[in-house]
Amino acid sequence: MKMKSENSATLTRVLKLIRPYRWLMGLSLLFAVITVVTTLYAPVLTGQAIDHVVAKGNVDFKAITPILVRFLVVVGIMAASSWMMNLCNNRIAFHVVKDLRTKVYAHVQNLPLAYLDSHSNGDTLSRIVTDIDQLSDGLLMGFSQLFTGVVTIAATLGFMLSIHVGIALLVVLLTPVSLFVAAFIAKRTYSLFRAQSQVRAEMTSLVEELVGNQRVVTAFNYEEKAEERFCDVNHRLQKVGLKAIFLSSLTNPCTRFVNGLVYTGVGIFGGFVALTAGPTVLSVGQLSCFLSYANQYTKPFNEISSVITELQNALASAKRVFDLLDEPEQLPDKENAVVLNSAEGTVELTHVAFSYVPEVPLLKDVTLFVKPGQRVAIVGPTGCGKTTLINLLMRFYDVNKGMITVDGTDVRDLTRESLRGNFGMVLQETWLKAGTIAENIAYGRPDATMEEIEEAAKASYAHNFIRRLKDGYQTVIAEDGGNLSQGQKQLLCIARVMLCLPPMLILDEATSSIDTRMEVRIQRAFHKMMKGRTSFIVAHRLSTIREADMILVMKDGDIIEQGTHEELLAKGGFYRNLYYSGAPEEQSAEKDFK
Repeated sequence: MKMKSENSATLTRVLKLIRPYRWLMGLSLLFAVITVVTTLYAPVLTGQAIDHVVAKGNVDFKAITPILVRFLVVVGIMAASSWMMNLCNNRIAFHVVKDLRTKVYAHVQNLPLAYLDSHSNGDTLSRIVTDIDQLSDGLLMGFSQLFTGVVTIAATLGFMLSIHVGIALLVVLLTPVSLFVAAFIAKRTYSLFRAQSQVRAEMTSLVEELVGNQRVVTAFNYEEKAEERFCDVNHRLQKVGLKAIFLSSLTNPCTRFVNGLVYTGVGIFGGFVALTAGPTVLSVGQLSCFLSYANQYTKPFNEISSVITELQNALASAKRVFDLLDEPEQLPDKENAVVLNSAEGTVELTHVAFSYVPEVPLLKDVTLFVKPGQRVAIVGPTGCGKTTLINLLMRFYDVNKGMITVDGTDVRDLTRESLRGNFGMVLQETWLKAGTIAENIAYGRPDATMEEIEEAAKASYAHNFIRRLKDGYQTVIAEDGGNLSQGQKQLLCIARVMLCLPPMLILDEATSSIDTRMEVRIQRAFHKMMKGRTSFIVAHRLSTIREADMILVMKDGDIIEQGTHEELLAKGGFYRNLYYSGAPEEQSAEKDFK
């Protein structure tokens, strides 16, 4: 019962997606009727022609000729209407898929990061691409065969009843057996197709993980283990796929067997009537016509059974897509949310508490006041809450307790777009899109001139390596900058922020992929960039934060020390121990910087 209820709910939602194109559905149904009527009229003409073949050498060609002309006209109309029906069906299916995919992607854009952090990218990708494609295939087959099938059954029944009621009843009584067979099989295929969609999503996720990190796989000699994992998922996909396809494939031969019995019964019974009752009751031509109708009548049942199987697959995929759409979006901005046009840069945290999982507290009671233009460095061991603090400042997550204000306004009372527009971020994880280097630098300012792009690149020390590339700023880079070194990608990300220069900056491990000597040059560029701007710097390499106006030392979700670099060293506390644990590199870099 639960599965049946799920199917009904999913089908109802699919029909709602089709509703805007109901006029196309009406046209498709009209062309389906024309196609079926002309298809069924052709056997009538054939039967009439047969009745004019009286005996060997006794053929009434004069009567047959106009019948042949009508037959050619009917076939032409049938072909044209069938083409128009398929055209309408294709437009419906692809418009629905386009609308659904747009809706799903827009929804994903509004999902909270908590969802995206807790679900694999491969699974989400599989729902947006593969599952919607499966739904498209199901809609195409459904429209093309379901419409014509239903109309064919109704029209054929009418034609048969007009010829001989007894034989028509024989066909009607035997044919539904194929529907019972199809329904019996369909009930058992839905769960298999749903399992197939889930394993397919697991496969997509695994392939994305392994192919996207092939360097790491190779570096750690993980190829054999990776192949084992792939083979395991592939074997499970093969197993569940074979079961689903095998069971669904039984539908066609089983229904064809029933249809064969119907055709045989009509032939035997009709032949008996024609021989005993004579041509006044059932002529040879009418029997030929009836046999054709019997075949036409049973054929839709066979096609509908195939459609049911395909729809089971489509509905299983649609269910996964709708499950994604049903995920709650992030809380919308308040109706009276304030637009932060150009922030002064005053940031205050008051008794802030936050945790990703309620059972595991992270930030417990963080209080902080940052003046406009101050450079605040955040340091501490891994997992202490540094990046979490940044996530809260950008409002990727909302605080559980307490309050964060920018220029005296609670960030929850600001529009997310305007808040984030006042921050510039350079992250440890570089992200570049497939396109030219110039397009990547201008990602935040698409209207920037070439001169402004080059100035930003020079300021980030990226200009020299860009100039050495074959096509310079017009060099096309692969997705995520795959044909650049990690350091070069980081420089482009820094240039991207330098081009925008918003009033507040966040540098989260921004120089982690750059060598120490280059880091010193970048620090000078950062020093210029941060001048007059409120800046938050997260770093493990403490050489990057010595010039900060304020250093926050975090441990276990609390700020345990606060002050300048010299003040914290003089205290001889946790920061001093943290700093001198990497003494050789830090002190060498410090000398270079000075």
